[in-house]
Amino acid sequence: MSRPVQTGDTIAVWFSCGAASAIAAQETLKRYGGACRVRVINNPVMEEGWDNRRFLADIETWLGIKIEIATHPDYPMASAAGVWENRKFMCGTKGAPCTDWLKKRARQHWEANNHHDHLVMGFHAGEEERHRTFALTERANILPILIDRGITKQECADRIAAAGIELPVAYRLGLPNANCLGCVKATSPTYWNHIRSVAPEVFAARAEQSRRIGAKLVRVNDERIFLDELSPNAKGRPLKEIKMPECGIFCEERSFA
Repeated sequence: MSRPVQTGDTIAVWFSCGAASAIAAQETLKRYGGACRVRVINNPVMEEGWDNRRFLADIETWLGIKIEIATHPDYPMASAAGVWENRKFMCGTKGAPCTDWLKKRARQHWEANNHHDHLVMGFHAGEEERHRTFALTERANILPILIDRGITKQECADRIAAAGIELPVAYRLGLPNANCLGCVKATSPTYWNHIRSVAPEVFAARAEQSRRIGAKLVRVNDERIFLDELSPNAKGRPLKEIKMPECGIFCEERSFA
């Protein structure tokens, strides 16, 4: 369990370019900004796209802060496609190497080189189990900022909208978060055909690279197939029922059907 926050502590808030982590940063600054040093840090991923950078800049202006950028030294360009190419692997039962290297290891590299007393992530009300698992397996010094206040994912989005800030384009394309378009942890034919519709160039790039590497990213009738084998008419569960948390520490532990 994290010790109580004390005056003079440093709190590291990990901002993912999603609504929940933006409100987690706001709540942390509101509660502790006067007594503690609050640092807000982002692990960029090239494939998240330009609009995530626009959203980051809007949040900086709204909160009156500068968001720091943290990358892993092995992947300074923070390209997921570069990680897949280098590792000759895109996703499996234990997750994706892009999350491992560009999110988890990049965060751990920053933590190893920067003093901090507490961490904050965008775990919202309803994600208590994810928070508990993180505290048990990763860092016990995480503060449940949103969970303690009962703030849901929808409330986070509503507060961003009320501030006059547009969420990243991924949300407006009907996706559940601001992860990369064409997230390789997804296995749903519904998801991939939606990507084919709204971002055909992304679908084509994933299809080409996955075929070349030998990664069967989509599951149809309980069988893994290549993206270039996916029928445009194939469907799984509705898009709104596909649960894909913001890309972070736990995305590598499962794929999203």
